[in-house]
Amino acid sequence: MSYRIGIDVGGTNTDAALLDDQLRVITTVKVPTKTNSGEGITHVIERLMRRSGISGAEVSTAMLGTTHCTNAIVQRKGLRRVGILRIGGPATTAVPPFEGWPADLRATVEGYAAVITGGHEFNGREISRLDRDAVLRACTEMRGLVDAVAVVGVFSSVNIEHETIVGKIVREELDVPVSLSSQIGTIGLLERENATILNAALIQTLGDMADGFQRALDSYGIAAKIYFGQNDGTLMSLDYALQFPVLTIGCGPTNSIRGAAHLSGVENALIVDIGGTTTDIGVLTNGFPRQSAHAVEIGGIRTNFRMPDVLSIGLGGGTIIRTNPADSQENLTLGPDSVGYRISQESLVFGGNTLTTTDIAVAAGRLNIAGRRSPQILPELFQGAERAIRSTLEEAIDRMKPSANPVPIVLVGGGSIISPLSLEGTSSIMRPEHAEAANAVGAALGDIAAQVENVFSLKEISRAEAVSRARIEVIERTITAGASPSGVEVISIEEFPVAYMEDAFIVRVRAAGQLA
Repeated sequence: MSYRIGIDVGGTNTDAALLDDQLRVITTVKVPTKTNSGEGITHVIERLMRRSGISGAEVSTAMLGTTHCTNAIVQRKGLRRVGILRIGGPATTAVPPFEGWPADLRATVEGYAAVITGGHEFNGREISRLDRDAVLRACTEMRGLVDAVAVVGVFSSVNIEHETIVGKIVREELDVPVSLSSQIGTIGLLERENATILNAALIQTLGDMADGFQRALDSYGIAAKIYFGQNDGTLMSLDYALQFPVLTIGCGPTNSIRGAAHLSGVENALIVDIGGTTTDIGVLTNGFPRQSAHAVEIGGIRTNFRMPDVLSIGLGGGTIIRTNPADSQENLTLGPDSVGYRISQESLVFGGNTLTTTDIAVAAGRLNIAGRRSPQILPELFQGAERAIRSTLEEAIDRMKPSANPVPIVLVGGGSIISPLSLEGTSSIMRPEHAEAANAVGAALGDIAAQVENVFSLKEISRAEAVSRARIEVIERTITAGASPSGVEVISIEEFPVAYMEDAFIVRVRAAGQLA
């Protein structure tokens, strides 16, 4: 029998799950996240292997979901300098690249920027001839100044010709990674450009993470294929992830949603993932996380690559509860800060001096911690905290419900024990076995997926031909991402009109398949 390991590196804990070849959960472990995330991964693998008793040779695949890239953007650390070549001159010079970026993030990432003559109309027709000499001059000017290059063409998601040519020239002239916007974002130029710049800045960042993951596996004799979790709750191969590291942003909540679906057997519900610091609420639709229909802001800039539709609030198992000494014990403040991974030193139940939501769960009898007594909490304070936790969760659930009708809820995450057993607006509440490590279970599940979104003109192509072309392209992308060619299925096809253009429409197609 072969096994697979799923690991999810969160801000508070690093979780791991071991699944067999029938996707049954064998065991799970949880360790505090280290400042050096590589050390946390090594520690959690050591505990998982010791607890399960299997050998490294029996593990065939290893999957990692990580917030490493998200943290790099938020903290402005580990990012590389990027040269940006926008193909759209002279029509797109009014808003230059990096416009609107936070000053500190721009200072960290910006290495060079130029607008090159070229680009296409929405229907794929050429706006102007590509200025290849300008591309060569730009390569000369940014040689030695940048670690990666982002190439962005106007409507390149419709016609990739100019982007492909420029990318080829840059690779021949400069020995640095090149990111093409047509492979990352959707229609909007500036949001797609931002996403492509971030992708280029993160390539080496994720490469360092992948090297650390590989070394941790090697140290336990695990010669497994490596996969990374991506934003829609599916996986991508190591090689694909190193090309598109930006797709790992947001994989944490989607891992939990996919894991919750697997553990509960439910395909349509709200997933409430309560960790140590935050609660993420996502919508499970037909077994997959619902995608956001809006532009997503990351680190202060707008992007438009696919991201899960998730609501995050500052409520977790380590959330700090404060009272005003001059006020009633019932009038309290719930977070949003948390003791995080220091909960085992600072929370009352562990002998600390900080009242947290975990203390309330213990006092309510929903959680028993071996060797620990229930903390002494004044009745008014306990009741006020219970009401605050309940109302915070109910308000967040109401914001994410697809309709006014009660919805089923699946509770997961290490902090899910703080939730009351009944909540207004819900039809049922389920907390399945291994719920505390649903994120790691979700990371270990083996679906590979990809998405294509293109604009078509009905003057150039029929609607049926456009959909067929998009289907072929998304299947090719899914196989490239690591799926078995024999098992790829198109799971959704959406069509949208383009504002103010009667003869144009957008086709968005998603496909998924099992590991090759």
